[in-house]
Amino acid sequence: MHTTGNAFDELMALRGGTRPERGEVAITGSDPLFASPFRIGSTLADALSARAVAANDLWQLRAGRRQRIAVDVRAAAATALGGEDMTLVRGEDGRYRPAPLSPDVEHMVSLTQPWRTADDRWFLPHFNLPHLERRVLDVLRCEPTPGSVRAAVRKWKAADLEDAVAAADACGGVVRTPAEWLAHPHGAHLATRPVVEITKIGDSAPEPLPGDESQPLSGVRVLDLTRILAGPTAALSLAEHGADVLMVTAPLLPQVPPFVRDTSHGKRSAYLDYTNPAEAARLRELAGDADVFVEGYRPHRMSAHGFGPGDLARLRPGVVYVTVDCFGPGGPFSDRAGWDQVAQAVTGVCHVQGTEDRPRLTPVYLCDFLTGFLGAYGAMLALARRVREGGSYHVHVSLCRSAMFLQRQGLLDDFADAPGHLDPAEFERYATTDDDTIYGDLKSLGPVIRMSETPPRWAGTTPRLGSSAPEWLPRE
Repeated sequence: MHTTGNAFDELMALRGGTRPERGEVAITGSDPLFASPFRIGSTLADALSARAVAANDLWQLRAGRRQRIAVDVRAAAATALGGEDMTLVRGEDGRYRPAPLSPDVEHMVSLTQPWRTADDRWFLPHFNLPHLERRVLDVLRCEPTPGSVRAAVRKWKAADLEDAVAAADACGGVVRTPAEWLAHPHGAHLATRPVVEITKIGDSAPEPLPGDESQPLSGVRVLDLTRILAGPTAALSLAEHGADVLMVTAPLLPQVPPFVRDTSHGKRSAYLDYTNPAEAARLRELAGDADVFVEGYRPHRMSAHGFGPGDLARLRPGVVYVTVDCFGPGGPFSDRAGWDQVAQAVTGVCHVQGTEDRPRLTPVYLCDFLTGFLGAYGAMLALARRVREGGSYHVHVSLCRSAMFLQRQGLLDDFADAPGHLDPAEFERYATTDDDTIYGDLKSLGPVIRMSETPPRWAGTTPRLGSSAPEWLPRE
């Protein structure tokens, strides 16, 4: 057993008040699980522990007492694996095997890599969804193959390509060193901002927590308008502590099925298209009864359709509005969209992870999952403030700030023998099964936080998109 680290201390400073008493939080295990110089496991463990403390704060407001919390570093690290080793599917012979990556994900991974530019820098173009891939290809004027992308990027100077990709509403970034990022106007701006930003955006009367005492977030209603890892992970984290999470998407909105599968546990899913006036009206009705609204769209997209932070604060005084994006608020890049890999590129993570020959991405979607955990942490801190003093709150987390937070934790000296996955006994300790889903019979790495009275859990069966009515469950 060891004490919490610098990441935990930084997050507790954002929480304010007195620190948890000695012995409330126990963290065991150590890095590395992955072949990376970064302290992936310990940083995630500290973030998960902080999230559990925020849940404990809400539990104390309900029940008048606190719980013991335990997190294992290796299990925390494994939460960042995505679907590659985190989800098993039962075959006809009854045995569980790793769920294969879809061809779309394999294609994206092969192209979303750093490529050398004409000025001998490196640039990472992002090819996640078909419409975004088309925009990048139109800028590069090439085919969607590694060889064609390599040759096309080699014709551009790095800074020119970064600006051209952004102008096309596509995604990508120059690979910078950590020092270059901190010297860049946007990196310098983010260095002055907290990793979880909580802003009061409206006044309202103090509001007790709804629901019963079965879980810290029992009766709390969460609208989840996110997709692809970071935002869905924030909402999933709230579901693990008992919230009623209604995941809202539209039938034609592009998705990555393995990512949907692995971040939908414990949620319900409904179809509403906010660009359709009638369906937007229904979404406003739902938002009027929500406690938390989580969105991960391109900057300003929600405000353009009447679902921005100010709009929701007027519609539902006391709302906690969570924004999950790449570059954070303010600064010259704040209007740009991005993804985990882009954040790794621009902030220096790719440079540090790489070799003398080339920069590389970390073995896991570290920025996505860390940002999701931090978004849920901020949401629960804001809910506690709503109980004590009232008000509506805007919680803002970003992939780039999470990447910078990771780098502040220092580097490992030796990671050559990292196994890259949990051993079978470790996995089974946290595994949870979910039968008869549209993805088959699943065995997944379940919630890894341990709480003595209300252990996080997933309720219900992992849903099919659009399988629920757009309505809230009755509160107990």
